[in-house]
Parts: sequence; structure tokens; C-alpha cells
Amino acid sequence: MQTRNAGSSWPNPHSFYIPVRVAALDQASINRDNPIQPFTSFLAVITGGSGVIELNGEHIRLSGGHILCSDSSADNRLPHGHKLQGVWIEYAVISGNIRTFSPLNHGQPVRSCPPHLSTLAVQLLNGWNQPEQHTPFALQALFTELLSELYDNSAEYAERPTQWIDRVLHHIESHYNEDLTREQAAGLAGITPEHFSRSFRKFTGQTFNEYITLMRIRKAQQRILTGAPNLSTLALEVGYSEGTYLSRKFKQVVGISPSAFHRKSKSVVSLNFNHTASLHALEVVPRLGVYSAWMESMQPVPSRKKLLDEGIGSEGLYERLASARPDVIISYSLPDKSKQLLSVAPVIEIPFMQMDWREQFRLIAEVTGRQPQAEAWLSHYDWHCYQANQLLDRQIGDRGTAMVLELGAETAYCFSSSYGRGTQILYHDLGFRPPLGLVAEGLLDKGYLEIAFHNIARYSADHIFITSSRKAAEALEPLQSFLHPVQQQPINGSVGGRIYFLNQSGMFYGFDPLSSKAQLKVLVQALTS
Repeated sequence: MQTRNAGSSWPNPHSFYIPVRVAALDQASINRDNPIQPFTSFLAVITGGSGVIELNGEHIRLSGGHILCSDSSADNRLPHGHKLQGVWIEYAVISGNIRTFSPLNHGQPVRSCPPHLSTLAVQLLNGWNQPEQHTPFALQALFTELLSELYDNSAEYAERPTQWIDRVLHHIESHYNEDLTREQAAGLAGITPEHFSRSFRKFTGQTFNEYITLMRIRKAQQRILTGAPNLSTLALEVGYSEGTYLSRKFKQVVGISPSAFHRKSKSVVSLNFNHTASLHALEVVPRLGVYSAWMESMQPVPSRKKLLDEGIGSEGLYERLASARPDVIISYSLPDKSKQLLSVAPVIEIPFMQMDWREQFRLIAEVTGRQPQAEAWLSHYDWHCYQANQLLDRQIGDRGTAMVLELGAETAYCFSSSYGRGTQILYHDLGFRPPLGLVAEGLLDKGYLEIAFHNIARYSADHIFITSSRKAAEALEPLQSFLHPVQQQPINGSVGGRIYFLNQSGMFYGFDPLSSKAQLKVLVQALTS
């Protein structure tokens, strides 16, 4: 057997990675005036905050839970004054190919960072800043563990079927009531049926057939909640040939029969404060709900019953919903997001801007079996509207035009009745009209318009309602020249006659029965004072 001499060099297929700089992101300053060391790559593990880094001329927005990987050829800039928190790690690559580590990226420099990787990065930072408290090889071991975990996670990330899963799930959503086969779905994905089965289950947590069954049963539940036909017709609607088979599958998934589900009192989760308010108007307390600050100011809500308005992807939301075990989840339309809740409960999605608050209220009443209570509530509200109109007829006569402004830091926002802010009352219940200038600029189609402060005076309106206080409005310097002449006396100009400061921005943010009733009272008081 032939051997090499000790002085001979063996080909080395491996690369070695050595940390050369570790810094807290809120203390790091990486830009073209202070470049990173030559031949070093970097990792940025984001633990909190949000901000933008420039990578090869592209502005990439990062926030907590992200990790950014890049090799030595990247041109990087981390602006001064950024709000990012986390760990910046520069490392050198010795021997082998400097791009050996590129599989971490998989063509995507930014991706999600599991919590345990953030923990390792913070431990490395602490050790880097306090080397005397660690053994000579502890930091190298920590860095190696971080890279190894990141590589394993990166390989798993690369295996996720992101290229085709959305296409397949959308196809299932559109054709769930047809005969769907694994082979058809695999063909749509462009992969073998065997690979499709493995990847689909890994991504959804269910087999293809289990997912189809769950989709059909959730659709059946939605139909039962909103006035379903008889069992046989319902079975055909969701893709089964007969009612008895649907009933058997329904019981396997839900635990009770379709008729028992129809009869039972439903536990509800609400993912929007407008729908939570609708439930409370019906005297239904949701098992979990999102509450506005205005609602909580009237009646505090125990934390165990409260959800934060953070969207479907917020950390821990799925677990809280699953542990609540609701019979139905109510939300505004969530494109592709409701699939994440498929295993929890049926989701009643209410289309945004397509239904006014009364229609939404009636739908929620139907879902919860409280239609008589909803009609009684609306009848009582209509009586208040009738009384308000009688009073306005006597005091101001013809209603004229009105607009509602919500003030931002630099611009104002005005709204159509589909967005609320009291316009659903002004334009529908009290007979006011939006200014023609706003209509011409697309207010009714867009739902709201953003107006620069210096342009507000261009819009002719007889009544201008500002949801904030007079003090808050006057604090905005660009508005002062617009506000003061009108405050002193009614004027005949491009603006119109009167401005009303409502000082109730939280209340006017609502688009629901409770908020509308309170808004009606405030608007009428302002108009008749």
C-alpha cells in the first residue's frame, strides 16, 4: 500500500469557519465607510425591533425572528440610528471554497430564525464580550454549534415545498367538492406522487386525503352555520355522494353529527374587535376575542379572554385558539391565512368593505343563532336614528355635505361609509352627502383618501368632523391656518361652514353596532350644540 510523505499536502475538501467579530446590532455600525473585514461572511440574527439593511444595493427589511446570511462578496450597509436588535457575527472561511457555506442561504438571504438559534447567538455574544469567563475553546464550540444548527435548519427549510404548496392548496380550495387524487395534485406540483405525499404531510401535518376530508367538513360546518340545505343536498355540495356518508365523516372530524352541531350553542372566537362588539351586542361573550381600547374602557376584559390584534401569524396565536377549542372562528377575509386555522375550527370570513356593519351584524347573529336579538337591537337603533333626524330637521334642515377627518402626523384621512369613522351614520342614517370633490377622486371606490394638510381647504364641505380633540388638531402646525378662521365664525369659502372636534378617535375607529350607537349620539350632540 502506497503512502504519502509527511511533507505531502492532502487535498482538503472541507472549509473551516472562525468568528472574527461578534457585536450587538444596536451597537454595530456597518457601512461603506467602515467595511467588514476582507474575506469574511456574516450572519445577522434579529431578536427584536425592525429596520432596513442594504445588501448589494437592495434594501431588505428585517424584524424580530429573521436571520440574514451573506458571503464575503456582499456589499453591506447598516444605517446609523437603526432600530434592529440582535447579534451581528462576522466569520472567516479558511481552506476549501469560500462559498461552501452558501447552502445556508438557499437563494434566500432572509428567512425565519427558530428561537433556539437566537439563544445560541446571544450566548455567543455574551461570551465574546466576557472571554475571561469561558474556556479557550468555548466560543469556538458555541459558534460551531450555531452553524451546525443553522445548517440543519437551512436544509429543512430548503425541503419545504414553497414553490408549489400554495398552488396546490389553492387548487384544493377551489375544487374540494370534486374528485381529487394524489396523482393529480402531484402532477400540478410537478413532482412524483411519493415525494408529494412526504412533502405535503410535512408541510400541512396531514395526509392529502385527510386534508381533503377536513376541508370538506369545514365547508359543511360553514354552510350549517349560515343556513344549510338538507343533508343530502349538503353532501353533494361538499363532494360526497350521499348524506349518510357525510354524516359519518362529519362525526369523525367534529365528534358529533351535523344535526347535533346545528342545534348546539356555539362557542366563538373573534379575531377582530368589530366582530367582538357585534357579539357583545347580541349578549354573546366570545371564548376569545380582540377588543378595542374603547371597548375595554367601558368594561375591562380578563386577559384569559383577550387576544391581541396581531394577525394570524403572531406567535402563540394558533396554540391559544387550539386550546380554546371553539366551534367557530369569525374574522374578516384572510386570503390563504384561514387554511392555517383549518384544523382548529371553521372560519366564517366576512368580506371587508363589501358588507356594511348591519349586514355583518346580521350574519354574526345567524352564525350564533341570535337573529331575533339582532333584529330587536337594530329596531331600537333605528328608533334613535328617527329621533335624531326629527331633531336635525328642526335645527339645520337640509343636511348638505359632510366629511370626517382622522389626523395623522403629516396627513389627514377621510372615509367613505364602507370604512366607517362615523360616515356610515352621516351618509346612511342622517342624510348627509360626501363632498363632490372627494367623490370625484374615488372616495367611494377606495374607501378612504389621504389628504395633505395644505390641501384640506380645497374640499368644499358644510360640516367637517375631526375625530381628535381641538387641542390635538391645533398642535399640528400645518393645520393652524386652516382651523383658526373656521373656529372664529362660520365662513363662506372653499372649506364650508363648521368644524366639530369630537375627541373620540377610539370610539370612531369602530364599525359595529356598539360603536355606531355611541357615534350617533356624539354626532347629533355636535350638530345640535
